[in-house]
Amino acid sequence: MNDHLVVEESVAERAREGKWEEMRTEPILKLLLKYFLPALVGVIVSALYNIVDRVFLGQVDPLALAALSAIFPVVLVRVALGMLIGIGGSVRVSIALGKGDYVGAERIMGHAFVLMLIVGVIFAVTGLLVMEPLLRFFGVTAQTHEYAKVYLEINLLGSIFSLVGYSMNNFIRAEGSARMAMYSMLISAVTNVVLDPIFIFLFGWGVPGAAWATFISQALLAVWVVGYFLRRRSMLKLRWSNLRFSWTDTLSIFAIGFAPFMIQIAASLVQSIFNKQLLTYGDDYDMSVLGVVNSISMLLMMSIVALNQASQPIYGYCVGAKHYKRLRTTFRYALAVGTGIAVVGFLLVELFPSPIIRFFEKTAGELQTHGIPAMRVYFLALPLVGMQIIAIGYFQSIGNAVTSAILTVVRQIVLLVSMLFLLPHFWGLEGIWRATPVSDVLSAIVFVVIIMREFYRLQRLIHPSLARKR
Repeated sequence: MNDHLVVEESVAERAREGKWEEMRTEPILKLLLKYFLPALVGVIVSALYNIVDRVFLGQVDPLALAALSAIFPVVLVRVALGMLIGIGGSVRVSIALGKGDYVGAERIMGHAFVLMLIVGVIFAVTGLLVMEPLLRFFGVTAQTHEYAKVYLEINLLGSIFSLVGYSMNNFIRAEGSARMAMYSMLISAVTNVVLDPIFIFLFGWGVPGAAWATFISQALLAVWVVGYFLRRRSMLKLRWSNLRFSWTDTLSIFAIGFAPFMIQIAASLVQSIFNKQLLTYGDDYDMSVLGVVNSISMLLMMSIVALNQASQPIYGYCVGAKHYKRLRTTFRYALAVGTGIAVVGFLLVELFPSPIIRFFEKTAGELQTHGIPAMRVYFLALPLVGMQIIAIGYFQSIGNAVTSAILTVVRQIVLLVSMLFLLPHFWGLEGIWRATPVSDVLSAIVFVVIIMREFYRLQRLIHPSLARKR
């Protein structure tokens, strides 16, 4: 073994020992806070990719905002594929690290990288081939067609970069390098924020300028995260010998990643139904309002997703090491903090809807008129959403993909889709906005039951004597 490799392995081993000791002994709340803040910055700047485009394009033409809302389901499908591989693989890596299986962790990561490349190519090619049917299916109108088409074409070309960048960043977080994961997203998001006004306004490119800014920033992210795993300081290494395809590893990754995949697929389905119902009972300006609502919802939900990301490596370690008491404590803290975030978000959107909407509109006009009442109704049940997102993330992180998937299907498809078709018959356009809070209240009942059952299961694992007595 040459001197360079000896030094490389020594650095990696010291990093592993430090992370192992931290997971085993650090107070849970302190550990969560340490991982949460970088994750929060990371997911918020990630959300800025779409939000910044909408803010700038809203100044150009509100109909451009409607166009982005119409094609957003396509973006969500790609995000879903990234989660299928990125979260599925990173959870497997966290569990392997909890067991001390570093060779297995690197094998899983290498295989996941190959999957990202394959899926990225297939997604881009398929999307470009069926472009027009996609636009019609997701409710693009004659007024917004040109905006939607040009943005989606460029966006699809960047699919490989998008999948690799976001998915591999999950592995940086899985090895415990939350701050580096944050830096990765910051570099990419800042690039997008800087390029957007230059391309849109200074160069006069408009909608294509926003798309190219996103393309370049995602390419930069992909190069950065791959480079990280090729450098000496990373705990896990992206090794040539692990860049291979395996059906066994694919199925193990998909088994865990299926739940977050379903969350995003369901979100894409719900978004397309929202689009069609809004165009049936409203107009293109209501579609623009949906773009604003989605942006605000994304920021609020991403804050809770950041908490899930902070909890994931702790959950994975605790499952692998069979430290069930720490697992229960982490879950409790996550539920409490997630609910707190949701309550704060609820107060903000209910008290200050007009200033929020003003970010997306040059002067007070149609967006204010349509948007203020819609936002207040849409977010009515937001305080109940935090614990639902945390529960879904918890079950997928401990390897219980079935429960996580069932909860997702109940919340997003069974209840929300049903309400989107049912309530407009009674309240028209108002019924579409009411569908979300009504379904959130109903699904909260299911979630409370499942969460209580999980705490009971953990109690029996912590105290096996209780289970024997029964």
